Amino acid sequence: MDSSIAERRLSAIHDHLVPSAAAGSHSDLRANPTAGEFLNEQGYSVVLPEKLQSGKWNVYRSARFPFKLVTRFPDHPDIGTLHDNFVHAVDTFRDYKYLGTRIGNDGKVGGYKWMTYGEAGTARAAIGSGLIYHGIPKGAYVGIYFINRPEWLIVDHACSAYSLVSVPLYDTLGPDAVKYISNHADVKAIFCVPQTLNSLLSFLSEIPSVRLVVVVGGTECEVPSLPKSTGIQMVTYAKLLSLGRSNLQPFMPPKPDDIATVCYTSGTTGTPKGVVLTHGNLIANAAGCSTGIKFYPSDVYISYLPLAHIYERAYQVTLPYFGVAVGFYQGDNMKLMDDLVALRPTIFCSVPRLYNRIYAGIINAVKSSGPLKERLFNAAYSSKKHAIMNGKSPSPLWDKLVFDKIKARLGGRVRFLSSGASPLSPDVLDFLKICFGGRVVEGYGMTESSCVISGMDEGDNLSGHVGSPNPACEIKLVDVPEMNYTSDDKPYPRGEICIRGPIVFQGYYKDEVQTREVLDDDGWLHTGDIGLWLPGGRLKIIDRKKNIFKLAQGEYIAPEKIENVYAKCRFIAQCFIYGDSLNSALVAIVSVDHDALKAWAESEGIKYNDLGQLCNDPRAMAAVLADMDSVGREAQLRGFEFAKAVTLVLEPFTLENGLLTPTFKIKRPQAREYFAKAISDMYAELATSDPSPRT
Repeated sequence: MDSSIAERRLSAIHDHLVPSAAAGSHSDLRANPTAGEFLNEQGYSVVLPEKLQSGKWNVYRSARFPFKLVTRFPDHPDIGTLHDNFVHAVDTFRDYKYLGTRIGNDGKVGGYKWMTYGEAGTARAAIGSGLIYHGIPKGAYVGIYFINRPEWLIVDHACSAYSLVSVPLYDTLGPDAVKYISNHADVKAIFCVPQTLNSLLSFLSEIPSVRLVVVVGGTECEVPSLPKSTGIQMVTYAKLLSLGRSNLQPFMPPKPDDIATVCYTSGTTGTPKGVVLTHGNLIANAAGCSTGIKFYPSDVYISYLPLAHIYERAYQVTLPYFGVAVGFYQGDNMKLMDDLVALRPTIFCSVPRLYNRIYAGIINAVKSSGPLKERLFNAAYSSKKHAIMNGKSPSPLWDKLVFDKIKARLGGRVRFLSSGASPLSPDVLDFLKICFGGRVVEGYGMTESSCVISGMDEGDNLSGHVGSPNPACEIKLVDVPEMNYTSDDKPYPRGEICIRGPIVFQGYYKDEVQTREVLDDDGWLHTGDIGLWLPGGRLKIIDRKKNIFKLAQGEYIAPEKIENVYAKCRFIAQCFIYGDSLNSALVAIVSVDHDALKAWAESEGIKYNDLGQLCNDPRAMAAVLADMDSVGREAQLRGFEFAKAVTLVLEPFTLENGLLTPTFKIKRPQAREYFAKAISDMYAELATSDPSPRT
């Protein structure tokens, strides 16, 4: 854009948003009620024109930063890279706890042991120096092939300090994907653990770029030596650390425009795509988020969501800026609740799948606690909800009597909860707010936007939306005529969510074609998600461009929305909704909650040999469908959105059986294939029974 045009545009916007004493009341811009209504109403977003000369006022920014998108931390504009950020953390919080683990050197689980910011800073310099000693050149790509533990972050910090590019290798994508990513990114060194070493060795000869393999947590005797002819050196992490200490190298700081990481996203189909993110991208994201959230060195965070995924990764950029302590889970999701009680975190980030389980667990416990306790809970819940929704402080008596016991499930100290990766039901969000107190935030983002696109603002008590724009980006909705979504829709404008700003990625690594599919010439990233603007400039996600399908009668279906409703059924651990244009009804595959199904069978006096038999019992299917109908009616699903038949399965949808992406979204084409027989059986049965609509 011509600089004079840009200046005129900014000047005009500034005059419009900031009343000037010199300006008369005849200013066309300031008198335009549609343009500034959200600012004038003290909303969370402001609306700007995309082009001054023409076009609608359709670009939304955070009302906190309407004139200039955030690129750096306002309090520390000198921090331009991940290296700068960690140097700031080490200098400011040197003796504060940083990385904690329960797993001792002997592999046994005990209390949390901590490494300070200063110690982590020393370790990252040694690891980076060790890599240079082994001939890994500046700008090389380094693979990290293990789940969350302190060494993950130390290796990542080492990469930042010495201008190397970190490439997370998902331990859940399977060996084929790890091999593909390592070759595609031309990886020179791979950090792994003894558990992932065996699968790595099985295809290491097929990754010609690799020069060094570092085994984290392994002893010397566990590490095999490779024949010299391979040209690959293999060392333990401990050995690399001591080697680096003895041969310390000065830092080789990156520039903000340098690539920091290539994050491969599995997507729901096809080979993984490498999302290229610079230091500037990740700092802008953290800086934008930091303007609406304050953490402290007294805060404690639990790290268990995959570091290979941007949600967790972005947190690990923001947390050091504030000096937060990060405790790691022991590596087993089934023992996460034990880790929470041991660590007692103050910050907890999770995904709807786990929040739904917590919600269902508490509701079931209340229902089975007897009529007196149930009445007490309901009274406490109503009273606290009324106070919170009216901006008042709830009585502390309710916490002592009821909610402190619930808070203890997450360790008892959580003051900030965040949810991302998929939509969280408004009821569940309100429930978390009331039961756990503190602040509960739902955000929206993607890897291609360095994480956060929008998030709920402090003091906003409305749920069922994903808040206002991250101050580091601007958002517009683009018409999708084939789905009947337009900016002229009433009561609210709707369309595909597009974002622009310093958080937008550089493109897919070595893939110009797919990059051009999502990034347009004006720098807008087309997310594929459909949103609408609620009053106050709050964004609500209502659909997905790709996953929409039509039923035979022409009705459009957004399956994720329906699955999210059914997630609240007591019998349902996971749910896959299927429909197509050849059929007029939806069917559901339900991965059952084993405990809920057993309890129901017991209460009905139904005898069974095993749960598999119970899943095939028509009475069980009828009970689950009835519960789904009840929840669907409560959520006001439309008649054609109700599942008309259900198949119950014991097996969960997992990464291992190929039914989930690493961000726990259902891989729809794979699920359709996996359950093809069950789906065709349900439609065959529906064809003979011709059920009446469930409304």
